[in-house]
Amino acid sequence: MIRSTRMNRRTLLQTGVAASGLVLAAPSVLRAQSFPERNIDVYIPTREGGGADRNFRAFTAIWKEKLGTDFEPGFYPGASGRVGYEVYMGRAEPDCYSLVFGNMGPEVLNWAVQRPEFDINDYFYFGRVDTDPGCLFVGAESPYQTLDDILEEARTRTMSVGTSRLAHPASIGLLALGEETGTNFNLVPLSGGRNTVAGAVTGEVDFSVLTSGSVIASGDSTRCLLVFGENKVGERLNNAPSINDAFDMNLPEMLSSRAFGIHRQAAEDFPDRYQRLVDTFHETFDDPRLMDEYVAARGTPEYLNEGDVEDCAEFFDAMLELGERFRPMLTGG
Repeated sequence: MIRSTRMNRRTLLQTGVAASGLVLAAPSVLRAQSFPERNIDVYIPTREGGGADRNFRAFTAIWKEKLGTDFEPGFYPGASGRVGYEVYMGRAEPDCYSLVFGNMGPEVLNWAVQRPEFDINDYFYFGRVDTDPGCLFVGAESPYQTLDDILEEARTRTMSVGTSRLAHPASIGLLALGEETGTNFNLVPLSGGRNTVAGAVTGEVDFSVLTSGSVIASGDSTRCLLVFGENKVGERLNNAPSINDAFDMNLPEMLSSRAFGIHRQAAEDFPDRYQRLVDTFHETFDDPRLMDEYVAARGTPEYLNEGDVEDCAEFFDAMLELGERFRPMLTGG
């Protein structure tokens, strides 16, 4: 099984001690440096204009003031996010001037389904921006009015289920539901949230699973029946129950969770730079203007949710474990 290595406080303190020795040995090299002296490059492994892009622009609109420099995004869609990470790990210098901004849930699941060219322990996430749970939903005109209707039908046949991509936390939530209830579903990748919503609305598939923020944005055209995490928004998701409450399960929240990541070598070689990134990231969450930017970018207020390096590592490990468990069902289609 693939495992990630956590960058925890002890590791950073040890790194800092080592770096302090370097400072004393070569003060003209390290002490004289001010960070940042130029813009920060950010590699985004999706297309421009999507949810990651909107969250990135909302967050960095405030963060750039705290850090004192701008962020320059580059978009690298392809292979469910894999292309962007390969470019980041293969081309970007590990000097804290290059970050990756990804959706941890589906993109970490990639590493369980198919190992990347790089070592996944060579980067880590240090700053989570949001937590958007996946959900199960139908079109407004669907004959399935309740989750029980779906489960009853699924006991007689294999139902078709739209998903934005196979290796997605919402897909994992559905597969866990099937395992728990003894029902069978056929996941149909529909390439993106918009198509996944349309698949359920038009009847192209029996129903769909997706991040709930996209379902909320679809308005009255859809109806949510189950949330693969906590339902923090009540009626906006039709008061749908969480899978854990409905079936007495202990499934980790199946989230789309955008976060900033960095080369591990960059954090180890430049601990002062890394700490400035961490400190100003936290300061950004303390600024009340961030919520205004997030809502203006069509974010769901309840989903804006800061997470630190340990929060990110815990979620990273959970996705790897679930990806390994359901790998045979995530590699077809």
